[in-house]
Amino acid sequence: MGIERLLVVAHPQLEPYAPELYVSASEQLLSVVRPDVVLFPGGAIALEIAPRLAYRIGAAIVTDVVGLRGESVSSYEGEALVLIKPVYGGKAHAVLVALLGDRVGTPVIVCVRPRAFDPFEGCLSVSRVDSVDVALDPSAARARLVERIREVSAMEVPLEEARIIVSGGRGIGGPEGFRWLQELAQRLGGAVGASRAACDAGWVPASWQIGQTGKKVAPDLYIAIGISGASQHIVGISKAKCIVAINTDPKAPIFKVADFGIVGDYHEVVPALVAEVDRLCEEHPA
Repeated sequence: MGIERLLVVAHPQLEPYAPELYVSASEQLLSVVRPDVVLFPGGAIALEIAPRLAYRIGAAIVTDVVGLRGESVSSYEGEALVLIKPVYGGKAHAVLVALLGDRVGTPVIVCVRPRAFDPFEGCLSVSRVDSVDVALDPSAARARLVERIREVSAMEVPLEEARIIVSGGRGIGGPEGFRWLQELAQRLGGAVGASRAACDAGWVPASWQIGQTGKKVAPDLYIAIGISGASQHIVGISKAKCIVAINTDPKAPIFKVADFGIVGDYHEVVPALVAEVDRLCEEHPA
């Protein structure tokens, strides 16, 4: 398996990032290759560029896609792309069909949710690499970068890339409780997240927020501590492979989506988990 052709657009005006110039460069690139489908990784930059690009070229756009496949459509006598995306706060999935080919005239633009698909484990070869020249007008940029301030974070792995996430909500009670969550996450080699309630309360940075209005994650293990499980939060963790919930309320909605649940006070449960992880590490050192 390999890449038949790789196109590279390099231009001095593309650094630093300016959405208007990225859209212009993308539009010029599409006029060269004329694809049926344009895939974007579902990050903040993609969600800023993709809708503008779709408007420019008159294309359909589907965001937050978690599944896609190609199919033949007999009535259309051509190919179609079947897209799956969460709707109604993650309570259901919509199945959309986008017709492809010259009869449609424009490509379909797709933004894929981060970690919705497992990475390809093989070796991809590139048969051909071409450079594409674009003409960009710097005056088209409506904003300019004045200063770049990077957030200082103790997390070694970004939330979107973490395979293990320990997350806390309103039930943590305050910023002090997140120290225990950081201890557990550190032992497991994971990252720390939070619900909107914890972020709005100022207990943790807004960049930790997971949910419909925060980051959407897909870790192998998601440990929800003191999180009730509102639908807005479930949207952000719907692709997690295993969910463990710790809550004092046995009727908390989070237990309906959790693979494993512990009814108890996190002040007792989390230190016990940390101690057990330490014991296992001593018995089975890496």
